[in-house]
Amino acid sequence: MQLRIPGPTPCPPEVLQAMSRQMINHRGKEFGELIHSVTAKLKDLFQTKNDVFLLTASGTGGMEAAIVNTLSSGDRVLAVSNGFFGERFADIAECYGAEVKRLSFEWGEPVDPEAVRQALKADPEIKAVLVTHNETSTGVTNDLGSISTIAKGFDKLILVDAISGLGSIDLPVDAWQCDVVITASQKGWMVPPGLAMVSVSDKAWQAHAEAKMPRYYWDFTKARSYLEKGQTPWTPSVPTFFGLAVSLDMMLTEGLPNIFARHARVASLARSRAKSNGLSLFPDEKYASNTVTAIKAPERLNVAKLLQILRDEHDVVLAGGQGNLSGKIFRIGHLGWVTEDDIKEVLEIITKVLPRARS
Repeated sequence: MQLRIPGPTPCPPEVLQAMSRQMINHRGKEFGELIHSVTAKLKDLFQTKNDVFLLTASGTGGMEAAIVNTLSSGDRVLAVSNGFFGERFADIAECYGAEVKRLSFEWGEPVDPEAVRQALKADPEIKAVLVTHNETSTGVTNDLGSISTIAKGFDKLILVDAISGLGSIDLPVDAWQCDVVITASQKGWMVPPGLAMVSVSDKAWQAHAEAKMPRYYWDFTKARSYLEKGQTPWTPSVPTFFGLAVSLDMMLTEGLPNIFARHARVASLARSRAKSNGLSLFPDEKYASNTVTAIKAPERLNVAKLLQILRDEHDVVLAGGQGNLSGKIFRIGHLGWVTEDDIKEVLEIITKVLPRARS
């Protein structure tokens, strides 16, 4: 099967093999060695010296953890959104009582860093900026480096949803002064769902000391104290740890520059092949993501029918549009364990099937 959605992504055989081993005591020495090893390797790939924690959760759990560990009810928050997942980040903050100011952009357009500057200048009471680095729903990568520089110019916390970008697209956590950065195992890390990974800066720890939002399962203080003992506060997804240990070694062997270059090549191929076959990209190519390509549905194309034919007849699984983009776009995921040949095959099949999916 060609699973080409933005997550879960395909897993290398070595990862799946590692996950099939027998369970171990998550309070024992063997797990302690495992979690310390995995955490150290994640720090390298996050490009950070900050604390990094592994939470047994989806990426959304990591987003919630970022909110509840750094904010209090009533805190003013600037939620910068240009898609489905930016809106989710804002919704989580609102759910916990933050006073959320939404700075929204057209879906398919990038965040304008200058608009972030103006919003922060107009409201000095804002405590934190929420931003999605790579907006999976639209295939757009935002200029996080510039956004973070602006936020730090106003001395704000910056909480980053990097779920579908980190490990595939360059995001130097320390160089960009990001305070909490979230990713998840089922994306570019080549492992099944089960773990959210978060980095926490010194400034985020300072905010954490004052934060009063309710937290129990997500508490970073508990995560830190248990990590010192080589444990997690709650029962972890042990098989996902086994798989991640293998995938991290694969990534470190390939090297971050090579990983980023491979994703750029694959994405460029996906975009060029789509355009050469008469398809149009949804976002401007200048901002197009290197982990997911969003394609406009041509006139009279029935997206649901296209996805069904690809799945049922060719074992190719793509993603449709989310929210108000349902039926208007389809998306090809190309992150993690992916090569140019994978994408060539997928685009060839899409081209063959397209005429049959027109209404």
